[in-house]
Amino acid sequence: MAAPDSHNFNLPPGFRFYPTDEELVVHFLHRKAALLPCHPDVIPDLSLFTYDPWELDGKALGEGNRWYFYSRKIEGRVTDNGFWNPLGRDDPVLSTATSEVVGMKKYFLFHLQDADAGPLKTNWIMHEFRLADAAAASSSSSSRRRGRPKRDYSKWVLCRVYERDEDQKEEEEDGAELSCLDEVFLTLDDLDEISLPNRIQ
Repeated sequence: MAAPDSHNFNLPPGFRFYPTDEELVVHFLHRKAALLPCHPDVIPDLSLFTYDPWELDGKALGEGNRWYFYSRKIEGRVTDNGFWNPLGRDDPVLSTATSEVVGMKKYFLFHLQDADAGPLKTNWIMHEFRLADAAAASSSSSSRRRGRPKRDYSKWVLCRVYERDEDQKEEEEDGAELSCLDEVFLTLDDLDEISLPNRIQ
């Protein structure tokens, strides 16, 4: 794997990366799985389990207190100092146009592994997005038709990692989750300075 410092994932001045769950799945993960170009190509590939969450700065695409990256989907989510433990059930990611399920969203909480005290909960949360089965099959089939390498890109996931504040802690451990828009607003210091651009179709 190339040294992370050899890449620059910074967006141009004035641009912010605050995608919705649907945008992450449809415009980034689906294109990744189908071997289609994504412009701008700003989300890097990382082996999630090489890094503890606080080591992602400078390696993943960072925006505010969130980090984004692609990783291979595997069973054991263990790092050198801890592990990611799943929270509750998976949530479907729906298309706003058709209400079809385009992906799934899984929640994880990072635990430190302490030899004496055992697992210790942290405030680090991960949202792991994967394609819905039908979309994954379609992407894999599309890749084969174009004669691309046989590597199965439907096994990719897209991860969003962030450190939650204490106000969110109890809600998330009970299985409740703030909407993506609510989470964005919580990270902004001054709502009076927000100027939302028109959505580009």
